[in-house]
This record gives sequence, C-alpha cells and structure tokens, in this order.
Amino acid sequence: MMIDLLQYGFMVRALLAGLLVALALPMIGSFLVARRYSLIADSLAHVSLAGVGLGLLLGGSPVWWAGPVTVAGALLLEYLRQTRRLSGDTGLAVLMSGGLALAVVLANLARGGAVDFNSYLFGSIATTATSDLYLLAGTVAVIVTVVVTQYQAFLHMSFDEDSARIAGYRVRLLNYLMVTMTAVMVVLAMRIVGGLLISALLVIPVITAAQFTRSFRGTMLLAIVAAVLAVLGGLVAAFYLGVAAGGAIVLVALALFVLALLLRP
Repeated sequence: MMIDLLQYGFMVRALLAGLLVALALPMIGSFLVARRYSLIADSLAHVSLAGVGLGLLLGGSPVWWAGPVTVAGALLLEYLRQTRRLSGDTGLAVLMSGGLALAVVLANLARGGAVDFNSYLFGSIATTATSDLYLLAGTVAVIVTVVVTQYQAFLHMSFDEDSARIAGYRVRLLNYLMVTMTAVMVVLAMRIVGGLLISALLVIPVITAAQFTRSFRGTMLLAIVAAVLAVLGGLVAAFYLGVAAGGAIVLVALALFVLALLLRP
C-alpha cells in the first residue's frame, strides 16, 4: 500500500512533512507532559488562528503572520506564569479564548463575513509544498539540536524548577526557549494535522510510550516511534478512505494508546 502512495509527489511531500512533525512534537511533548503543561499547544493553536486572521486582514500570507503572533503569545504566557500574575492553567484558558475571539473578529473585518478556517483547524497536508518541507526540516533540525544539547537542563526543570535554578541552569531563558519552540512547531504543524489536533500528536504518543517505559529518555524515544506509526497509518487511511489526514493521524494515535493500555505489563 505504501508503494502506491509513493507514486504521487504530493503524498511523498505529505509523508516527509508528517515524519518531521512526528520527530519534533513528541520530543517537546515529553517535557510538557512532565510539567503538566500539555494544553499549551491547544492555546497556542488558537492564538495562531489570530495570526491567520491578521494575515487575511493585511493581505499577507496567513501562515507567515501566524508565526510571530503565536511566538509573542507563547512568550507572554510564559512571562505571566513566571511572574505569578496568572497560574498556568488560567493563562492557558485566557489565551485560548482570546486568541479564537481575535481570529474571528479579524477574519470578519478582512472579508466582511464568515471565513472558512477548516484548512487551518483540521490541516491540509496534501497541499504541502517543497518550500514548506525545507522550512520544516530546518526548524526540526534546530529543535533536535537544542533538545539534545540541553536535555539534562530541560529534564531537571520539568520536575523541579527551583532545584534546577540551584543547580545553575538558566531556567528562565530555557523556559522561554521551550515555549518558543512549541509555538513555532504549532504553526508549522497546523498545515499537517490542523490547529485543533496538534495537541493530540504532542501528548498522545508520549502517554502511549509511558505505558511501557520507566525512563524519561526511553519514553521520549518510544513516543517518537508511536508518532511515526500514527503518521504512516493515518496517511494510508486518508489516502484510501478519502478522509482528512489530520483526523486520521490522531485516530491512529488514539488506537495505539488504547492498544498500549490493553498490552501494558
């Protein structure tokens, strides 16, 4: 079945994009789940829609506008959390509702009526261009490098920020770096799995892997494998059943999680 898929250029690009996303999201998601901060992807996805609305209003590329808007939202959220002006879950709720409301208003101002956000909400992986692949590959390479080089620091911070400060890690800077990487991946993955489904690919492979492993590193590596399987299975299902690729990928990820619950030792 995979051979049939590879005969089409757009499916090859979709497969490569999906695999890149499957590599990066679980790496970031492992730390976010450990910090009980996994809903940040949902909040940032709503903020990215505000960036899309701004792009429609100003006449530019919606996705390019979504990038800086989402990063700014992530940095603001982290600032509020670090200064303790808002708790983590409260900040996420405010950002989520505010981002979506702003997206709708900006889009209506731009078009004077309703705008179809389906491609941004649920993804449109088949429209992935070669330039999108280059941008995604470069971003994933940077994220992998940062995670590998700062692994111990991120791991320490995920379980005890105060202890990480005492150990000499630059906790504030690394926190801003983590939310920035999350924001960038949310924007880039919006074309692959859709804004509403990004959080699932960030979290579900991680909790699937956690059913079988006892180490953090092992969980991260197995989560990447689970995400890759979800992407491959989802794309095959989307191709042959004619369904949305983003939804199919998440459903395969959920099926793997249920299977892991049944088979865990």
